[in-house]
Amino acid sequence: MRDDDGADGRVTLAEVAARAGVSLSTVSKVLNGRSDVSLSTRAKVEQLLEAHGYRRRAAGTPQAPLIELVFHELESVWAMELIRGVENVAKEHDAAVVLTESGTRHAPAADWVEGVLRRRPLGVVLVFSTLPDKVKKQLRSRAIPFVIIDPAGDPEPDVPSVGSANWAGGMAATRHLVELGHRRIGIITGPEDMMCSLARLDGFRSAMTMAGLAVDPRHVRFGDFHVQGGFSRAMELLEGPDRPTAVFAGSDLQALGVLEAARLKGLGVPRDLSVVGYDDVPLAQWSSPALTTVHQPLRQMAEEAARMLLRPRDPDKAALRMELATRLVVRQSTAPPPRDG
Repeated sequence: MRDDDGADGRVTLAEVAARAGVSLSTVSKVLNGRSDVSLSTRAKVEQLLEAHGYRRRAAGTPQAPLIELVFHELESVWAMELIRGVENVAKEHDAAVVLTESGTRHAPAADWVEGVLRRRPLGVVLVFSTLPDKVKKQLRSRAIPFVIIDPAGDPEPDVPSVGSANWAGGMAATRHLVELGHRRIGIITGPEDMMCSLARLDGFRSAMTMAGLAVDPRHVRFGDFHVQGGFSRAMELLEGPDRPTAVFAGSDLQALGVLEAARLKGLGVPRDLSVVGYDDVPLAQWSSPALTTVHQPLRQMAEEAARMLLRPRDPDKAALRMELATRLVVRQSTAPPPRDG
């Protein structure tokens, strides 16, 4: 299908308009994400465009050389690392980065796609998101590529994505604590409905099993990747005589919450309690004590996602899934357990 004439025998936009019983300008409004079109008309036109395999011609230049980066929240130092990564690649291509806060950690809000279709960026990077089928079809029909960073769920086979080795990271953090001599190890992973949280928990469980250690269900908590969540869950873990002698926190921010909980409980870190974080954000080396953590290459993940957007790709080939390595960074927040632990 073409958007100019029907010389090659395929259906034109004028014919789509005729079949939908609307004007050509209405079809144009749908294509460009205008909001002044009724839902029923939009659905009818979209269905006809999809049925005839409409793709905006690649020669069409976006209104501005933009890369859109979409978060469900912009509060965290973690987000800044991703922003810097996308910015690095955008500069290489004389493009700008526009930030959007929308929806939940699983998907952008329903009205987000209309704005994107109006802006027509070079591409879209989404963080912790999946995309409804309808939105994917709309973006593809306008030749707007998209990539997901660290998907919240199992990546769909038709969605390009960049992640990191979360299971290996959880394994490395826990093995480090086991090798120091810890036997009662707690974990505060992320939200229960996120793939990265579950993968880090699985790595923790695997390391414990390989060491012949049982995982005490009382020592497993799901957090929210924020300081307050880490603090609240740590206060629960550190109650009672059988408290863990070490805690693996599924993010550096949660680990900072664990440090504060330990302080309020009168526990020294690492004298009485060892703490391992995850991400290795710049703040981790300036905590007191400096935080042992799993380095997740956040900036590199964002760079690779942006490059994936701008790299020509055969639409008939499977979507690319890239997974980058993690590594343990040992600092001052871990040590052998106390002798009576």
